[in-house]
Amino acid sequence: MKKKLLAVFMAAAMVLGMTALTACGSDEASGGNAEGEADADAAEEESDAIVVGIDDTFAPMGFRDEEGNIVGFDIDLANAVGEKLGVTMEFKVIDWDAKEIELKAGTVDCLWNGLSVTPERMEAMAFSNKYLNNKIVLMSLADSGIDVTSGEELADLKIGTQVDSSALQMLEADPAYDSFAANITEYDTYDLAIMDLKAGRVDVIAVDQVLGEYTNNNLGGEMQECTYDLGDDFYAIGFAQDNTELRDKVNEALQALVDDGTAAEISEKWFGRDIVICEPVE
Repeated sequence: MKKKLLAVFMAAAMVLGMTALTACGSDEASGGNAEGEADADAAEEESDAIVVGIDDTFAPMGFRDEEGNIVGFDIDLANAVGEKLGVTMEFKVIDWDAKEIELKAGTVDCLWNGLSVTPERMEAMAFSNKYLNNKIVLMSLADSGIDVTSGEELADLKIGTQVDSSALQMLEADPAYDSFAANITEYDTYDLAIMDLKAGRVDVIAVDQVLGEYTNNNLGGEMQECTYDLGDDFYAIGFAQDNTELRDKVNEALQALVDDGTAAEISEKWFGRDIVICEPVE
């Protein structure tokens, strides 16, 4: 894995080395001698893929379409980054609950599928810059008459969310958590939580806004977003803590996609608006 990542760095340097970028990543210059170029070409031939760990149930970030193809905003953005770096993005479906284990074991080079930045994850991995502005919202059925306006109101409601999710962490961080903790049901996927919401087994779900909005559009507006939300939630790409070189190359490529408008086009395609950002994780 180390050898492969070194090959990626060298190939990326050939593509991005002479580009001066700001706000995202680090500035590096590539050598111009023939021997260095030959070495980079050989390295690129040896390995031309970055293995991206994903959860294939998280629409619209990364999921399977009706034909079973893996599609989504993160898939398009990652492929665009791969083009900038001159490498192929290989998407590997993993158990999202074990994502940190996969990253540490080196079976994937990065985690890129609506990965929220949290203090706990910042201690376990090296994050790219934030690239998407999201928030965690509460959603109920549109015809239920339920509109949560404060955390205290959750004490009287059954709540569904995904296990080991940012939404669950934000529920746990809510000042009124002790009053509704026993009401939370955790699901393997948000899709299962939404199914139980539609069946009336839970009253509200805590979910990423981008997923909730996308799913609701596909459901014809069966759900509604409650007045009360759980706070901002930013997405970034997770790398092994000792893999900062690849992280920095990806940051540079992301900034280039923001600068040339490609990132905005991908965002418009999936969200109907540009919600891409490029800001350091703090």
